[in-house]
Amino acid sequence: MTYRNEALLEMLAAGGDGDDGPGDLDSFDHEAFVKQFYPSVHMATPTEVRMEARTRSQNIFASYATLRAILSRHELTIQKRWSKKTRQQRQKVLLDAWPGMPASHRPDFDAFRRTNRTQGPPLSGDLFKSHYTWPHINQDDLLKPKTLPLLLNARGRNPPNLFAAADFESMHLGLVSKNLTPVFLNCYTMVLHGARGADEYGKLLSWDEHPEAFDWIASRKQYLPGEGLFVLEAQEKLLRFLVDSCSQILAEIPVEDLTAPTFPVQPEPSLKTEKESTGFDSLAVMAAEAPYRVPAKLDMKRIESILYSRLVAAEDHQWALREDPAYFVEQFIEIKEHRQELMKDTLGASHPALKTVDQKSLWARVCGTIAFEAHVQLESFAELHQQAQTLRLLHDKHKDAISPTEDLPEKMMSVILRFRHYLYQTAKGPMSQLRECVVASPPWRSYFVRQPPPNSTTTKIIVMSKPGVKMNPIQEQLLYLLRLLWKDGQDLSFIGLPLVVDELGKLLEIESRAQDLLSARIASVIGDLAIISQCIAQLDFYLPWARGYMNALVDRQEGIMKEFAERINPWGAVMAALNERNLSQVVKLGIPSDKRFAYPVEKRRTKQNVEALRRAEQNLDDFWAAVDRVVYTRCGQSAGPTHRRVMRRTKEWVEPATTTSNSGREAVLDPDLADLYKPLSTIYIGQLAGDKTPTITSTTKMKTKTQFSAQPVDSPPVIIQNEEPPEEPDAPVYIPVDGRSFKVFRTLFFNPTVTSSPGEISWNDFLHAMTSTGLFMAEKMYGSVWQFEKLEGDQSRIQFHEPHPRCKIPFTTARRHGRRLNRAFGWTGNMFVLKGK
Repeated sequence: MTYRNEALLEMLAAGGDGDDGPGDLDSFDHEAFVKQFYPSVHMATPTEVRMEARTRSQNIFASYATLRAILSRHELTIQKRWSKKTRQQRQKVLLDAWPGMPASHRPDFDAFRRTNRTQGPPLSGDLFKSHYTWPHINQDDLLKPKTLPLLLNARGRNPPNLFAAADFESMHLGLVSKNLTPVFLNCYTMVLHGARGADEYGKLLSWDEHPEAFDWIASRKQYLPGEGLFVLEAQEKLLRFLVDSCSQILAEIPVEDLTAPTFPVQPEPSLKTEKESTGFDSLAVMAAEAPYRVPAKLDMKRIESILYSRLVAAEDHQWALREDPAYFVEQFIEIKEHRQELMKDTLGASHPALKTVDQKSLWARVCGTIAFEAHVQLESFAELHQQAQTLRLLHDKHKDAISPTEDLPEKMMSVILRFRHYLYQTAKGPMSQLRECVVASPPWRSYFVRQPPPNSTTTKIIVMSKPGVKMNPIQEQLLYLLRLLWKDGQDLSFIGLPLVVDELGKLLEIESRAQDLLSARIASVIGDLAIISQCIAQLDFYLPWARGYMNALVDRQEGIMKEFAERINPWGAVMAALNERNLSQVVKLGIPSDKRFAYPVEKRRTKQNVEALRRAEQNLDDFWAAVDRVVYTRCGQSAGPTHRRVMRRTKEWVEPATTTSNSGREAVLDPDLADLYKPLSTIYIGQLAGDKTPTITSTTKMKTKTQFSAQPVDSPPVIIQNEEPPEEPDAPVYIPVDGRSFKVFRTLFFNPTVTSSPGEISWNDFLHAMTSTGLFMAEKMYGSVWQFEKLEGDQSRIQFHEPHPRCKIPFTTARRHGRRLNRAFGWTGNMFVLKGK
């Protein structure tokens, strides 16, 4: 069953003996068997079910007809009046139409948490039935200006059977936690999908009289009688509520006159989109509105684009670690500050790794983490993007032939199940990071302690809450959600990853105090989880076929798991190569001490500053070359995607001719012309050792499609030292911008000959600059992630993280953003000019 009892259904069909045949259905005691799982279940009769289904179905279609007639005449008036009402006026309408409506968003989740449902005995009575049956009917959501109008439009202009699967899936938490127990009637199927009119909707079919009826249950095309009655009950009350809400909003019109011919039918109005309201699209808002709209079709193009953008960001991260000494130091310190070794133990003592003079073991662990995480992120999102691309092509091929009453094509179902498995397995990486990093992060470190290690050589750390330290309600709620994720236990399997991530995102959105409890690293991890969970949610709302995933997985699961294990086997080899022992000799090259990575890129170019830049870059090259040799020696082949890329490196200082600029200052070289380019030498990028002539395109042609595939190498990578810079484009391209944007781009593409003191950029100014060019559409993703999509051409995308916790982009970060924009779209500083000049 969709609520995780497929085995029960199979046993019932087999007569309880677990065989493949139909079994002896007459002699098997179904009632006793079912009551083992659901002690309080009601064993219904066909007559009872038919009577209830007929009554509810007739009420549903009567309310639907009334609602449709009202909206066809008054929908625009209802929208305008609702938008003008105060919060108190809206609340009165809602509570009059639905007395006792829960106040909080997702009341089922709130009830589940408050009752600790998985730990105690089954609840008695209907205390939380409304919370679990109608989780999207709550004041928190419906008091918003757009939600009720969206719900009215969806339910009043589309037949009830279109929502059957979504309405049943919305009860998932109540069903798996047994807070909702459907009545049981064996050997019957209730028809909802494909039904037309009240006579067919909720029709009961006997397995004996209709041979296909059991197959419809097994494939989840239709419903068990108890499941179907839940859907009918939910729709009956919901449609009655919507009709009553319209009546109250149009209170001056007598109820019997609302659908009278005196009010002519009007064209269907439209509501403003999020972009029209705020100027930006928002994935979080779209997800929040989804339960109140018509169930969406599978949007594989969107999934593919989100994953591709994240893949490019992972590639840029790995590139920046090897190219930019300042970024490397920033990430190095960030990882070190989230190590559990920095926590005090229960006796107040420091970890043994901190007691040595050089702290080599701690630094070696940090070096291994920074290299391995970058590698796994790139590999993981490359794999997910490739699978999303495959599924999108299959979906496009079959979309015209797909029918809600038919099975999906075999190949397409297999690809969906494989993709879904990989998504869940990939999510385990960020969840593990949360487990390791949250308790050790600066905002949380004072609330936890380590247990003293049994000896000085162990790497295992056991963390516990610090005795006597109390948390405020916001801290408790945030920690509860984070623990759900990192424990990855029964509660998370009941609730579902998308719901927990949505709840976490909502808390962070409305509570600034919760945002302050997350470091930038943790916010980034949550962003990755949000992207993965959104992909899972898209697949799980591919209804009604998503209801059959569990059954379809039975014969495929072993093969998918075996393939996944083989796929990640090389990652284990890389992780082993990057352990503390193997990096003991490399670590001294990576520790950011003695100013070995000091990188005064923001300063005016002088001989001293150029030498400092070159020295930091060489030190960074030496570190990564040593890491590459270690991994190459241990693994013997490239561990990642093949892509020809080049790094910017500062050329040797050349005394310029003494000239004076108009400002009277001595002219210096343009820093862009002071760069040389060399290939990004790395086992992860897979530059072939014998290939010493990387292809370098002009800055106007930097954007290329990246093909990701592992390639073996015959010897350690070679660093090329003397490549010439790319040629300048023949025809310059200019982008006119306003003064606010011009300041942003002068910082992104900093030139010390123009700007003497680069500063930080506010995030709002960055958004304005990117969108005011007319070239990009901005979209708020989950967490701190924003995505920018080109409006023309290949509609390529790029993602940036909103700075956390301050909404200011430091200069060093802004400079990296500029380099990413240069690599992705060929942008340079001299392309941006003030409008009118």
